[in-house]
Amino acid sequence: MPKPSDTKQRILDVARDLFTTQGVQRTSLQDIADRLGITKPALYYHFPSRDDLVRSIVQPMLEDGEQFLLDQEARGDAPVRELIEGFFDFNYRHRADVVMLLAEMPTLADLGLIDRVLGWRTRLTELICGPSPTVAQQARAILALGGLQDVCMQFPDVPVGELKAAAVEGALDALGR
Repeated sequence: MPKPSDTKQRILDVARDLFTTQGVQRTSLQDIADRLGITKPALYYHFPSRDDLVRSIVQPMLEDGEQFLLDQEARGDAPVRELIEGFFDFNYRHRADVVMLLAEMPTLADLGLIDRVLGWRTRLTELICGPSPTVAQQARAILALGGLQDVCMQFPDVPVGELKAAAVEGALDALGR
């Protein structure tokens, strides 16, 4: 994926911040333009609609998440700890986007993005528990994965190494490993 121009990246950064604090539906393109000190037509030059802007913000996360899963599925034999550590790294790297996703579930569902992200948990559960996990195994995996995701957002001031160690151990405990 090509690197966005400086102006485009500034738009993405400001939009992410406003979408997270105010919500996607309560943030107008004019709000974004005003914060940047540019005209609304200049914003439209880079992003024809708010939906395009939202997609552009989450697309790198979606591509990264999909690549992580494809790599793990192709490998097929990753130890559970490595899967959990990799999922932590992914969530930590994209924690600002995950916060936005969680704050804007209805809007993002309308864009078809939530189903894709939730599908990742199903795929990860199969990698962790095998192709036909029991309901109990699935529940533990969802608790472990969701909790790991929450830890990345809940503790922004904890050093990443300390946070990762605690989160991975907690996820492994939830999985009964």
